[in-house]
Amino acid sequence: MDSEQKTIAVSGLSKTYRRANGEQVHAVKDLDLAVPPGCIFGFLGPNGAGKTTTIKMICGLVKPTAGEIRVNGLDVWQKRSQAMLQIGAVLEGTRNIHWTLSAWDNLIYFGHLKGLSGQSLTRRAEDLLKQVELWERRKDLVRVFSRGMQQKVAVACALIADPPVILLDEPTLGLDVQAARTVKDLIVCLARDQGKTIVLTTHQLDMAQDVCDRIAIMSKGQTVTDRPTTELLDLFREEHYQFQVAGTLSSEAVSALEGMAIEENKGGILISGAIASHEQLYDLIAQLRSFDLDLLSVNPVEPNLEEIFVHLVDNHARQPEVEA
Repeated sequence: MDSEQKTIAVSGLSKTYRRANGEQVHAVKDLDLAVPPGCIFGFLGPNGAGKTTTIKMICGLVKPTAGEIRVNGLDVWQKRSQAMLQIGAVLEGTRNIHWTLSAWDNLIYFGHLKGLSGQSLTRRAEDLLKQVELWERRKDLVRVFSRGMQQKVAVACALIADPPVILLDEPTLGLDVQAARTVKDLIVCLARDQGKTIVLTTHQLDMAQDVCDRIAIMSKGQTVTDRPTTELLDLFREEHYQFQVAGTLSSEAVSALEGMAIEENKGGILISGAIASHEQLYDLIAQLRSFDLDLLSVNPVEPNLEEIFVHLVDNHARQPEVEA
């Protein structure tokens, strides 16, 4: 991907903290990311993986120890004021909005900070509050809102200047099902209908699987994968199969199927597991028939992002630390 095709380009990004005892902590290590325009980019990882630190560096809130960040071609640190106009952000765990102001006044305040004024600002504020279903509560103080309503105000404030890049760190945290659906639909609308580039961190992996065009998974400050979502799912779809058979499993059959999951149900016996190649698939089918089992069906197992996430993170966690 050429540099001009990257909305966000991160190269060799590292962040090291020093504890009081002098020990160095590598929050992010030599990270490379390339986010194309109009993409919903899922940035996933367990707690402590370095996601939020990376997001804060992209936002210009935390200075990297090393590396370069460009947003729409603008270096975040060399041209910080220009680069920040490209970004709207909702950061988890911080006060993105003023609780002593109303929802309406929050949007007007942040609009002024972004250089907006007059009718264009008031129209934008009205449109956003209607999108997040808070127009009727626009005059109420944010401090009396539920956690979910406060989060929706924060999302609206991030969008007030119509930035091309939106960084959302756990945007559905604390939201009920209906509010989370509103935010999810808004994310899809922003990317598909308005061409926004979205970077989304979330622990709701089902949502990430549904909406993200590309997914990077981070562990211990490094990326363990960075692929289009369909490609990531297809990698695991090819490896796992489920066989439904009728009959009785002998002890010899159970021994031969070591490593496969075996489950009895009303329709027969389900056998599932990883298959490395088509040759192994055909050999296993022949083996099942040799045990006098009737083969009822063979299906590739539909991949699940949560299982892929756990598999990749666990594998990376078992790898020894490599000193820089």
